[in-house]
Amino acid sequence: MLKWVFRRKTQYPQGVSSTPIAKVVTLGCARNEVDSDELASTLAASGWDVSSDTEVPDVVLVNTCGFIASAKAESVDTILSAGRTRADGSEIPVVAVGCMAERYGQELADELPEAAAVIGFDGYERLPETLDRIMAGESIRSHEPQDRRTLIPLTPTARVGAAAPPGHGTLTSPGQHPFQSDDGLALASPQKGSRRRLGGGPSAPLKIASGCDRRCAFCAIPRFRGAFVSRRPEDILAEAQWLADRGVCEAVLVSENSTSYGKDLGDPRLLETLLRDLAQILPRVRASYLQPAETRPSLLETIATTPNVAPYFDMSFQHASGPLLRRMRRFGDGESFLAMVEQIRALAPEAGIRSNVILGFPGETEADVAQLVEFLSAARLDAVGVFGYSDEEDTEGQSLPDKIDADEIAARVAEVASVAEYASMDRAAARVGTEAVVLVEGAAGADLVGRAAFQGPEDGNTRWHGDATVGDLVAVTICETDGIDLIAETSGRSM
Repeated sequence: MLKWVFRRKTQYPQGVSSTPIAKVVTLGCARNEVDSDELASTLAASGWDVSSDTEVPDVVLVNTCGFIASAKAESVDTILSAGRTRADGSEIPVVAVGCMAERYGQELADELPEAAAVIGFDGYERLPETLDRIMAGESIRSHEPQDRRTLIPLTPTARVGAAAPPGHGTLTSPGQHPFQSDDGLALASPQKGSRRRLGGGPSAPLKIASGCDRRCAFCAIPRFRGAFVSRRPEDILAEAQWLADRGVCEAVLVSENSTSYGKDLGDPRLLETLLRDLAQILPRVRASYLQPAETRPSLLETIATTPNVAPYFDMSFQHASGPLLRRMRRFGDGESFLAMVEQIRALAPEAGIRSNVILGFPGETEADVAQLVEFLSAARLDAVGVFGYSDEEDTEGQSLPDKIDADEIAARVAEVASVAEYASMDRAAARVGTEAVVLVEGAAGADLVGRAAFQGPEDGNTRWHGDATVGDLVAVTICETDGIDLIAETSGRSM
């Protein structure tokens, strides 16, 4: 209560209302979407009006992405373009948060004086007070980046209670959960995992863990996201119920590595239990970010056969050449990956499988590329993201010899992307004549648009004529394809 009273006494510049408005712009992955929701909850609990689309904010928060060069460039462009001028001629401050802000800190602030502040993860708890100071005209010192892997114990099972990454709160009492009520007030401490949805729709990301213990040679994420920390199952289930109570039909489980879930809680198979428990709360649960090296046959079976769990496998293959994967500090090869694909389809012939691959990693040969092309042609994955390698600071790949010319990388990306596209189109065509259950997400002209269980958020959609509302689950028969998108008609089967 004292915080609320103090908050209302803050003196803002002329033109700023007594209830200031923060606009949140989210870039990057679904994990950032959850982080933005948590920031919105923290601000709302301190008297801010928070929106993702207002045209007249008093401050703009840009939740940045710092994964690869193109994402960083987008973050910088957004920061530069987000600022506006108030009616009185004063500038609306722009504040950078998120992965790029955490990764670069003061360096980013020095390069971008247009940003009023650059705030790392540890500053999220104090964000309302920090924005008060910015609005009052104070200069905010940006944080100094550090290797976040060093902040918690090396042994996963020693991490319980040793760290509290953003959004990893605990329940305050049985039956109480730390999320927003319908009137926007926090039900528990906003620093302990509260959330206020900025987006809408019947599908929502649900964070199950933060950080990563893997040391892939091309990836800097563990350095600025930290070591792997699971959220407690009861916290996740409480948030799932909160989402379900607000009309969410599908939860997409997100983390840096979902197959590691539970190892720091003493149960490396806990994801299987969690999926079955979540399936009792929501009509559809979708796992994502699966590492092939950590994917057990029992997890494949759980995802493929549990009712309400989407038979959908977001497998992080990255390549198909065994020697190159070892150079990347990865495991597996095209033969083992193809065996996994066949195992999945034996359990659930309708299953969707997607992956990402990297072209141009140092030392990649034409023979390596040929192995990847052979694998993608045989696997016929439902969707494949094809990326060109770029050096990232503080990664092993940055220091490796045998760099590939940028033009050659672009040529390899184009070649493999074409192969992957045709293979995915072939997989889509094989679904013609089959039935699917589609979650209605919106409309496009006279058509309804949604996704079947085998279609992830970025893996195409299904369109059909019909009478349904957003959030309905509709049985359809697939009639034809449009690339990897599907065109269907209602089957008449009731759900």
